Amino acid sequence: MKKYIFGCLLAASLTGCKNNLPEIKPTLVTEKTPHDTDDPAIWINKANPEQSIVFGTDKDEVNGGVYAFDLDGKIIKEKSITGLSYPNNVDVEYEFALNDSTQIDIMMFTEREKHQIRLFSIPDMTPLDNGGFPVFEDETDLELRRPMGISLYKNPENNKVYAIVGRKKGPTEGYLYQYELTANMSSVSVKLARKFGTFSGNKEIEAIVVDDALGHVYYSDEGIGVRKFYADPAQGNAQISIFGTDRFKDDIEGIALTTYSDGEGFLIVSNQQDHSFNIFKRGDNSFVKTLNLGTLETDGCDVTTAALGAKYPNGLFVSMNDEKDFFYHSLDSLKLR
Repeated sequence: MKKYIFGCLLAASLTGCKNNLPEIKPTLVTEKTPHDTDDPAIWINKANPEQSIVFGTDKDEVNGGVYAFDLDGKIIKEKSITGLSYPNNVDVEYEFALNDSTQIDIMMFTEREKHQIRLFSIPDMTPLDNGGFPVFEDETDLELRRPMGISLYKNPENNKVYAIVGRKKGPTEGYLYQYELTANMSSVSVKLARKFGTFSGNKEIEAIVVDDALGHVYYSDEGIGVRKFYADPAQGNAQISIFGTDRFKDDIEGIALTTYSDGEGFLIVSNQQDHSFNIFKRGDNSFVKTLNLGTLETDGCDVTTAALGAKYPNGLFVSMNDEKDFFYHSLDSLKLR
């Protein structure tokens, strides 16, 4: 954990001070986790939006956890999962067909030091993975099997659900593996659908987000830019574009996608060492603006435009803060449009 004085790093000669942008203060800050926060995911309770849950990973090799927070930032102990081996990133998806008559919401996260991904139903938090699904199994080097980033993708045309998984280290091509989730009554299995994703070889790939409706997957090639590919394997593995190459101080980290009913939307990307966020348009990915939301060294973030009660009438943005907690911002405060 880095130490800060008046918004600047003690090691200022190495990393510099926090940006000079005006700070948009959070609506609230969550309770702290025991170890090292990394990535959040918002689950919307469609029956009762004010009972929605923010899941956040807390990294530790022995007693890591995926903590559940209510919209007041309090930990919900009975919905939290602990005793994990370095849970890194987390994502949720809705209406996964468990069988012909049952659809459930699901949460998936990476468990890095066990080289696997985990799957639970929401909100009852029932495990659906028989202890975990191994990933990158064809790699003989264990260093190439340590998963980090994850994003779930549901194809709107056929309702197939996939997990797109990144890792700590990987090759310059085929860094990401995409797994199809298949249910058979009450059990779930995963099958490798493809390997894809160009990597610069500089740093790593962790943050991933999928635009289900437009069929695009974005990921941070941390020292280079944000890369854009097709999410559907049938569309091929060619890169669509790369952007943001001149907008980041150092590490390009968490990515959140906000979408509106009229089709407009924005990508919110953590500029980690600048302690800020860069905003890009959903369609052409042109740069919009930079925001200082008060967080330090943000890894992961997530966003929703759903109304979640009086504090978040038009949506919620959640970002990891490097002090073992998460910041909640009412989406209105970001003034995206």
